[in-house]
Amino acid sequence: MNIAFFEVQDWERHYLEEAFKGHKLQFFPFPMTHEHVIVTKEAEIISTFIYSKIDKKILDHLPRLKLIVTRSTGFDHVDLGECKKRKIMVCNVPSYGENTVAEHTFALILNLSRNIHKAFVRTVRDDFSIEGLKGFDLKGRTIGVVGAGKIGQHVIRIANGFEMNVIVFDRKRDVKLEKQLKFKYVSMDSLLSKSDIITFHVPLTKDTKHLLNKRTIKKCKKGAIVINTSRGEIIETEALLDAINSGMIGGAGLDVIEGENLIKEERELLNHKHHLSAKKLKQIVEDHMLFHNEKVIFTPHIAFYSQEALERILDCTIQDILCFIKNKPQCIVC
Repeated sequence: MNIAFFEVQDWERHYLEEAFKGHKLQFFPFPMTHEHVIVTKEAEIISTFIYSKIDKKILDHLPRLKLIVTRSTGFDHVDLGECKKRKIMVCNVPSYGENTVAEHTFALILNLSRNIHKAFVRTVRDDFSIEGLKGFDLKGRTIGVVGAGKIGQHVIRIANGFEMNVIVFDRKRDVKLEKQLKFKYVSMDSLLSKSDIITFHVPLTKDTKHLLNKRTIKKCKKGAIVINTSRGEIIETEALLDAINSGMIGGAGLDVIEGENLIKEERELLNHKHHLSAKKLKQIVEDHMLFHNEKVIFTPHIAFYSQEALERILDCTIQDILCFIKNKPQCIVC
């Protein structure tokens, strides 16, 4: 088979070469774009990460394509409608970093609850004062988990270890799971109003985009902390920024942010072939305003980024492709 891999590092290339001996392979360190697609026009299988936006224009240049494997759980970067029309199968990696993302979620929570980010900045400047660094205990606090999938369940387990009160909003309720993990299902409105910490673990869909927005954020408990390690578009940036500035929200820990694909080097912005729209420019400005707010911790989409998780991603990707070749596909999205 002719297989093209995008967004791969050198160590991943060696890992994949070993698994696909006898196949024609292409490797690219960058995302697939309209400019790059011509070099893979013979590809029968492509594998990408989340920064490759697979749309109609790209698919038009891939007449032999039979399978897309995204090395992620989310697949909103792939045009599923176009893939269905062309009978192109799409597979993902449904689980690889449940504990990894959950652990990063608590890294953000602990940084905010104990002002570690502020303390670090002070100490590197040889300032060892403690004024303004008083934190709060997690024990006894209420954490609201939006989405009780595999990642959300790991978050619940960790929260139980801190002796927190756990409430959950999920469209599907599992009474057995509720009893087993010792949490309580509540409505979204109830979760917002009662939670000291709100953490999001849902996929990006038309129903979850801007789940936290100008209207819903007003329902939050005053001073609550917001955590997002799922998808940036779950939270409306302008609403979050306004709520932090007004004191309605006490802080935010973000591994993802709305419009993160627009945050580029200045050189790239200056050389951009198309003028950015006013809406996109506004998004960039708002994002940067968030980054420079001392109540916000931002990490560059690394919640999934542990060695163990990366190896699990590759193992599942390899199995997706090998099973497809054997006409026994797994992890099918469409």
